Amino acid sequence: MKKVILITGISSGFGEQIAKLLADKGHVVYGTVRNEPVSDNQVHQLRMDLTDSDSIKLAVSTVMANEGRIDVLINNAGMHTGGPIETSLIENIKLQINTNVIGTIELTREVLPIMRKQGGGTIINFSSIGGLMGLPFQGYYSTSKFAIEGFSEALRMEVKQFNIKVVLINPGDFHTSNTANRRNFLAPTGKDDPYREQYEKSLAAIEKDEANGWKPEVLARKIVKIVEYKNPHQRYIISSFEQKLAVCLKYILPGKLFRMILQDHYKIK
Repeated sequence: MKKVILITGISSGFGEQIAKLLADKGHVVYGTVRNEPVSDNQVHQLRMDLTDSDSIKLAVSTVMANEGRIDVLINNAGMHTGGPIETSLIENIKLQINTNVIGTIELTREVLPIMRKQGGGTIINFSSIGGLMGLPFQGYYSTSKFAIEGFSEALRMEVKQFNIKVVLINPGDFHTSNTANRRNFLAPTGKDDPYREQYEKSLAAIEKDEANGWKPEVLARKIVKIVEYKNPHQRYIISSFEQKLAVCLKYILPGKLFRMILQDHYKIK
């Protein structure tokens, strides 16, 4: 059945591929971009910035004016900072939280009354493997994704009575623009930064994992299936076997032992 879908962040990566595949399947797809929209015969582009409340309201009202409903909201857009917790720039920290957490919350709250009145819908929130375990030198990114985990779990129970489903997506490492984009928001690592040497070692491991990650099309194909499921699961971990194993180990191993495994992976002595 054809659905009206609103997805954030379609200019590249996951969002670009998901929007294209959903449109190819015959769904009515509205995708948001931060810059000026371009003409697209398949995907309707809307200008929206997750840190701008007015743009969020305008994007939702535009979809409603054109279609009269929103069946699926995919909260894909986000940003990825990196750096030591102590020396990361406060402006980068605020932008990380305002984009990944506050923006997602504002957009979801704008769509919820619509889904309630129409008798249901599906909200797909992008978390991360980093939302299930704190990752060194990605602490504020993990903070934002842990927040999405708690938000989604609470929301799922509150909206069950309105036939609204809430799905969490936990991607592992994928070869997207995240690596390049994160370098625009790195903490100072000059000679006086006490974390510089360790940070550079860990960052090399992080970027190697991402460079060897899956293509975003793999995740996009799974999202298309989830959108079309009548009763989707409440969580999908989309990652390599090793990363799925790490999630399992997080919950079955003593905390100290699991931390030692992560420290070894990220070259922390």
